[in-house]
Amino acid sequence: MTEREMIARWVRQWAEAAPALEAIRREEIRTADNLKVLAALEPAFNHALRSLPMRESSGMVEMQRVFRKLRG
Repeated sequence: MTEREMIARWVRQWAEAAPALEAIRREEIRTADNLKVLAALEPAFNHALRSLPMRESSGMVEMQRVFRKLRG
């Protein structure tokens, strides 16, 4: 089997699997427990709030300043 044939086969297999994978994705979204997910992420969020330095801006102003310098 040539590389081109292998790629074509791979594409066909993914195309055939797409409807089943989409059904799984939709079911996972439908049954997701958002409160449980948020509770699991809360410690990471709180850690970031405690350990990352607070900034006055998102960094966009500084980035634009650097771009102006690079432009000349």
